[in-house]
Amino acid sequence: MEEFFENELVEKFEAMVENNDEFYFETEEYEEIIIYYLEMGDISFADMATKYGLKIHPNSLDLKIKQFEVLLELEKYSEAKELMTELKESCMDHTDFLVCCAKYYSNLGNPRRSIEYCEKGLELEEEENFLHNFIADEFVNLEDPFNALKHYKLALNFDPQDEYSLENVMFCYNQLKRSDEAIEFLNGYLDKFAFSETAWYEYGQFYFNKKKYEEAIKGFDYLLAINPQSVGVYANKAACYEAMGEWLKAVEVYEEMLALEYTKSFTFYKIGLCYKENKQPVLALNSFQKSLRDDPQFYLSMMEQSYVYEEMGGMKEALHFAKEAVSLNEGNLDYQKRLAFLYIEGGKFEESLACLKRLVDFEPTRFYNWYAYSEVLMLIGEFEEAVTVLIAATKMHNRAELFYQLSNCYFQLNNTRKGRSVLAKALELDPQLLEDMQQKYPFLKDEVDKVKTKKK
Repeated sequence: MEEFFENELVEKFEAMVENNDEFYFETEEYEEIIIYYLEMGDISFADMATKYGLKIHPNSLDLKIKQFEVLLELEKYSEAKELMTELKESCMDHTDFLVCCAKYYSNLGNPRRSIEYCEKGLELEEEENFLHNFIADEFVNLEDPFNALKHYKLALNFDPQDEYSLENVMFCYNQLKRSDEAIEFLNGYLDKFAFSETAWYEYGQFYFNKKKYEEAIKGFDYLLAINPQSVGVYANKAACYEAMGEWLKAVEVYEEMLALEYTKSFTFYKIGLCYKENKQPVLALNSFQKSLRDDPQFYLSMMEQSYVYEEMGGMKEALHFAKEAVSLNEGNLDYQKRLAFLYIEGGKFEESLACLKRLVDFEPTRFYNWYAYSEVLMLIGEFEEAVTVLIAATKMHNRAELFYQLSNCYFQLNNTRKGRSVLAKALELDPQLLEDMQQKYPFLKDEVDKVKTKKK
């Protein structure tokens, strides 16, 4: 890898460009330089190298094919098509050219034409693994997992340890819902390549998805025996224990993970969740606090502490940590709802209004956001503001509850005419709610008979 980054040809080429010199490079050398830049994703320099190369070797088919590849990377499809037409007669026996043609049609959304060029490439008996993967990918684009599976398997024949092919074989089996064949294939593969990390990972995932967690753990354990540094595999193994309700075993696995991790906040958070599920709130709080020591901005642990403190009856602490979590993630509407709830539970109605307003602003289609917002406004005596909110709410939701609320506001503001008009609308929409609403809003008891009499 170090040799790749310290490419002498590339250094010489860049020195030439920088100093405005003119060095001579062979065609093959320019190819190597262009490939380097393409591999590095530096398309502008690949383009520059192609132009320099063709200036010295204008008739080089190999450099023109590289130019074709660069044009595709630059998404200059008109120029790419012109060059493809120019090269077609003389380059049909060049695998790289056929691959570029396949990429051209793939990029333009014509997978069948792309497959045709890949099949022509296979006749040259070069790059078979790559070409079969390419064809398989195009069949995936065509939503044809049956043929995709066939070509991913053929790709594996040419490179049995190609992780990409193996992963996609399992993906296709899953798409085809052929689980028996999938595990038969995977077991056969593991018989030949017992130390394949990808295969054992797929084995574990296969059984995890089947909810056969003990068998999944077996697969993950084999993988960890091969590579004990696979941090993500510990997480998968722990997830199996969590799915089985074996919370303390999951904790043991997460604790093994901690020894391998540089950033530990998420793992401490997961340990805290396990202790919480296992009804061990003190240990849960301890883990969430460790998570926050590792990353003071980790709002997930902030909010989980709020839940635990609420369960323990520590409402003051629950509110504190909910506020902290919201301050770190204001856009999370679930957090805003929770904070509003805790404010209301603690009788801090005015403090809840900012959360409730954010909810109606960002989720106007949710009826209960409006209902709660207007209810709190009425509780603190802000009836005029409640009227404004409720009028906006009734434009979004033609619900009787809102009209009962609005009528109460008008009666509180001594606007009897509007109060009775809106109460009539509420009764029309849902008279069954009247008894509950009369208990909440005593003004309605005196007015409802007058409204009903007027209607008669």
